[in-house]
Amino acid sequence: MKKGKYKFKFNYETLSYEKVHITIKEFFFRRVLPHLSLSLILGVLLSVLALKYFDSPLEKRLLAQNDNFKIEYDLLNKKISNVSTEIARLQKKDDEVYRLIFEADPVPSSVRNAGFGGTDKYKSLKGYKNSDLLTNTTKNLDIISKQLVVQSESFDEVIGLVSAKEEMLACIPAIQPVSNEDLTRFGSPFGYRKHPILGYVRMHEGIDLTAPDGSPVYASGNAVVVRADANNRGYGNSIKLDHGYGYTTIYAHLSEILVNPGETVKRGDLIGLVGSTGLSTSPHLHYEVRIDNVPVNPVNFYYNDITDEEYKNMIDAAASSDTHVFEW
Repeated sequence: MKKGKYKFKFNYETLSYEKVHITIKEFFFRRVLPHLSLSLILGVLLSVLALKYFDSPLEKRLLAQNDNFKIEYDLLNKKISNVSTEIARLQKKDDEVYRLIFEADPVPSSVRNAGFGGTDKYKSLKGYKNSDLLTNTTKNLDIISKQLVVQSESFDEVIGLVSAKEEMLACIPAIQPVSNEDLTRFGSPFGYRKHPILGYVRMHEGIDLTAPDGSPVYASGNAVVVRADANNRGYGNSIKLDHGYGYTTIYAHLSEILVNPGETVKRGDLIGLVGSTGLSTSPHLHYEVRIDNVPVNPVNFYYNDITDEEYKNMIDAAASSDTHVFEW
């Protein structure tokens, strides 16, 4: 017996139904396949509609993660903005305070903001849903990184300036070369005065500090001894120190010289003893301060070594013609 299905077909000639054998193949293609095709088409259409208008569980998780990432990027950008504000404050203080104190030029804006133009280095971040957010965040981070490098280099320079300034401050003649305990009075002040021995008006290029014979004389700043002369004309026994930075000091009329040329001395080191050698009428120290070999008033260089009252009294005494007793 042949396998398959049967159907009945009406015969108009005999006016009766006749059994017609249908093979499995014919049954599949005629009965089953059309239904399957329709079902498949409907299934595809439903899937397309579902994919278009409804999110899958995986897509929902991915969308939730994307939203979380966007929130985190927004928070990151706010933090970046705060950091940028703080960096701008540091830059302003660096240029207008730190570098100004140490007489250094501000960092040019072209240096602080260099390196962000030209080739589009963020091309790889384009084409995504949040490309603008990713690009802006990355760019801001790059800018901050560059600014931090420049600011770090600037601070390194300022630290170097601080060290140099400390060295300079240690070298500037900033103390009184004769102790207040030994000082008895001020002699000739700085300026034009009548010479007590030569008898005519001439420039007195230093000040005279009266003290007993043999009183200690101290270096007023870190320096190198460039001269240590015995009987140097009107100066008598004298010492010349080179402090660097254009500063030199001279100590004259000494009874004894305690240093030699080429020696390095520090502020407060004992270098000689008060005397009355050269053109001098009694024991005292003639003390000069020069900047680029131009004499300046020494009393302006050891204000920190004495009190305000002592400084005022010293200025008053040095300005009085009655104190013009000793001269080199």
